[in-house]
Amino acid sequence: MVQHRNILIVDDEPSIGFLLKEDLSEGTSYIVTSVLDGAQAINMLQKIQYDVVLLDVKMPRMSGMEVLKHISEHYPSISVIMLSNYADVKTAIEATKLGAYDFIGKPYSREELLATVTRALEHRQLILDNEAMKYELSRQSSVREIIAQSGAMQSVLDTVAKVAASDAIVHIFGPSGSGKELIAHLVHSSSLRRDRPFVVLNCASIPENLLESELFGHEKGSFTNAYVMKQGLVEVAGGGTLFLDEVGDISPMIQPKLLRFLETGEFRRVGGTVSMKTDVRIISATNKDLQQEVAAGKFREDLLYRLNVVTLRIPPLKERKEDIPLLVDYFLKKRIKTRSPKQLDPDAMQMLMEHDWPGNIRELEHAMQGAALLVQGDVITTKDFILHSTSLRGKIAVLSGDSDTLLSLEEMEKIHIEHALKHCHFNRTKAAHSLGITAKTLYMKIKKYGIAVPLE
Repeated sequence: MVQHRNILIVDDEPSIGFLLKEDLSEGTSYIVTSVLDGAQAINMLQKIQYDVVLLDVKMPRMSGMEVLKHISEHYPSISVIMLSNYADVKTAIEATKLGAYDFIGKPYSREELLATVTRALEHRQLILDNEAMKYELSRQSSVREIIAQSGAMQSVLDTVAKVAASDAIVHIFGPSGSGKELIAHLVHSSSLRRDRPFVVLNCASIPENLLESELFGHEKGSFTNAYVMKQGLVEVAGGGTLFLDEVGDISPMIQPKLLRFLETGEFRRVGGTVSMKTDVRIISATNKDLQQEVAAGKFREDLLYRLNVVTLRIPPLKERKEDIPLLVDYFLKKRIKTRSPKQLDPDAMQMLMEHDWPGNIRELEHAMQGAALLVQGDVITTKDFILHSTSLRGKIAVLSGDSDTLLSLEEMEKIHIEHALKHCHFNRTKAAHSLGITAKTLYMKIKKYGIAVPLE
């Protein structure tokens, strides 16, 4: 896919603007726009997401330095190249302090111009990639492989192949732990946006009063502790894909703003007064029935229709049990680190095939991890597993090779939470993610059950 880069030229001399536009347009994929003053430049910046701005220092009404300061405050990822007839050291230093990437004197050579613009584009890409990487590293790393041979999952994958190349909004519905984020990443990696960021926002894990800022960004001083301007994820994911996980948990206050963004591509940072645009594909996911949420007055019907352009239903593991042997093999060989290779005996495999897996693939992986840690030798048997059945009324059976002890639901929940916390080395954020609940809910349950947790 050819990456079209938007470049804005701001120079009050029409002849210079014309020459710059000709030099930058010839033989390149750049989309070049030229304006004659700073006010026009600011208006264009509000309408189009530019990658590079070539900015004349000396202009009437609004100087290049004033425009540079505005760009640095409101569009910090844009690379600005200053242009001047008097390219002195003092001006260059002042421009650099205000955030300019580089400086070109007039007259210029086309080779110098193209080389500087290329470096400026690389600089901007590095900034965006670093921002995207922060969000990628801040969440638990996940598998990027889809392990499936069942007809139910093959149908999902066939649909992914059909819709990936388009920019259609995709909504993924499925129970917790079924692999919704993996499917979202597959849509992205199969699309023409594959070389651009894939950014994830878990809407259930962000407090309501911070979600708008996380999504759309905020201006400096817009609220307490907003000491600097912050770009929202819709900007960080520019050109790529933004995955809104647990979208059904977005509050009614944020829903109209998300709807407006989906319809127009426009947004405003918290505390901002100007509308901005960005090019990003939206993929959403939830384990909630949004039709029921609409009927209950918790979710806007018009937002549901915008998100529901293409819907992918991910089946629970109990509907795709033929995938269990493949998943077990994958976990043992690639995901679970042990001193020596482990195998599963036939009885253990049969037990896994008969289990109903309420926690889906996430539960299966955790069960395999626990068994691999408990096994004395290299062959995992039924005695090495602790599986929780949901088929009993008010009780949960601990299924193992030689036990039929019954525990209450609360007792079993406490054991499961303790296991998750230990598995995640008492990292509450990761433990909450693995359990499919919010960090706040996990905190309340820790307090309810009196679970001992080391001080963070």
